Amino acid sequence: MTAPITVLGAGHAAVTLARELRKLDAETPLRIITADDGAYYYKPDLSKALAAGKDADGLIKQSPDQLREQLNAEVLTQTPVTRIAPDEHAVYAGDTRYDYSRLVLALGAEAIRPPFPGDAAARVHTANHRSDYAKFRAALQPGARVLIVGAGLIGCEFANDLAAAGYAVTVADIAGWPLPRLLPEVQGRALQAGLEQIGVQWKLENGVQSLNLSGDAIRAEFGDGSGAEFDTVLSAVGLRPHTALARDAGLECALGIVVDAHLQTSAPDIYAIGDCAQIGGRLLPYILPIAHAARALAPTLTGTATPAKLPAMPVIVKTPACPTLVSAPADVPGAWEVSGEAPDLEALYKDENGNPIGFALTGKATAKRAQYAAQMPPVFDPAA
Repeated sequence: MTAPITVLGAGHAAVTLARELRKLDAETPLRIITADDGAYYYKPDLSKALAAGKDADGLIKQSPDQLREQLNAEVLTQTPVTRIAPDEHAVYAGDTRYDYSRLVLALGAEAIRPPFPGDAAARVHTANHRSDYAKFRAALQPGARVLIVGAGLIGCEFANDLAAAGYAVTVADIAGWPLPRLLPEVQGRALQAGLEQIGVQWKLENGVQSLNLSGDAIRAEFGDGSGAEFDTVLSAVGLRPHTALARDAGLECALGIVVDAHLQTSAPDIYAIGDCAQIGGRLLPYILPIAHAARALAPTLTGTATPAKLPAMPVIVKTPACPTLVSAPADVPGAWEVSGEAPDLEALYKDENGNPIGFALTGKATAKRAQYAAQMPPVFDPAA
């Protein structure tokens, strides 16, 4: 019997790929192995769950049994894979061996946890997975004072969701404005002002120096010498691709698991997709790249080699207080050109040769998304 196509992970990348695969081939054996409970949910919903009136369980879209039936797949839950053996075409969960014909790593990413000094570090939450979010929600009392560490995309989205739900939110970051890696300062300030209007307070250009218990509260000390007490702390400083399994197996890794145009790793019959994969020198930890990658990888896995081509894919930031979307430019020298009046701002990022390679829109300017996207080069083009 032919060993199954095996996918490690059961998140959005894994399920999207499995669905695309089943559109092309209903019968080839398919196995999904996950270390968690296997319940499928849409991760971007985490940062708008309060507005949607949903707790962690309410975010579940399909149970493992429903996935098994829909995908005609074996779904192994609570099964952490401990080793990949490329030469054997097998993976191991402890002493249990699972053979594969082709292996797809959809391992996702983990939340970075800064080493906060102080005795309250253990009470810092992250919310990159549904299980973590459940713990965070359980810690939230009505009207709680919440410190969010990190003014990036996830930090701003949670700040909007929490403040709109009546929580007292403060965002701290060493950066000078929100979304510093994605927006020019004037747009970052517009986003900051929009969130301030719904009650978000800011400690910008301020790192958290320590977190210590103060009765039932947590006292934060900031870089400017000030301090304040909070009921809950959420760390949103970024994500780190899961690469340990791949590295231990001898696969090439850099920022993530390095893949070629066909999403193949440095090992035969092993592929990677989603937050853990690095393609064209870039990490693309967003939903649209997963959709495009899955539509290319599914035919490759079924025998028709298909390179992935990734167009410009603007990311909608879930901050209704100041609508924002961005098509992040490549990390190359260049400059922003900004027009409009806050909060309705248009920004185009041009490289040193004057070529537009990224854009950002805020406020009413977000209506020009299609117009700007049409000017953008592909994020990844195997023919280039």
